[in-house]
Amino acid sequence: MPLKKGFKQLLAEANAVVDTITVQQALEGVHDPSVQFVDVREQAELAASGTIPGAVHAPRGLLEFIADPESTAHKPQLSSGKTLVLYCASGGRSALSAKTLKDMGIENVRHIAGGFTAWKAAGGPVAAV
Repeated sequence: MPLKKGFKQLLAEANAVVDTITVQQALEGVHDPSVQFVDVREQAELAASGTIPGAVHAPRGLLEFIADPESTAHKPQLSSGKTLVLYCASGGRSALSAKTLKDMGIENVRHIAGGFTAWKAAGGPVAAV
């Protein structure tokens, strides 16, 4: 039985409504106090390859709980009013995550095209976890 919506359609729908930024644009936000990077990868990925310095970890599977101030898992960085710049390994999960946050009512959310892979390839700073 075919799916109602496959991942390609879900990604297309997410990319149609979220702001996607280039890795060069993301690099400009490294020292910007109004920007909060959000890593939506799994803990094992962070442990293996590091993360963007200062990023908050909000794995996609827990994102709604981490973003909601009424949740005991809430991380205040996600409700700080800063521009949230999400990333995953290549940009798929972060696009879906950005759409989820927009659906929840968070407006200042973007995601990095190419994800952490593009970040590292561009020489972006990486912090060990």
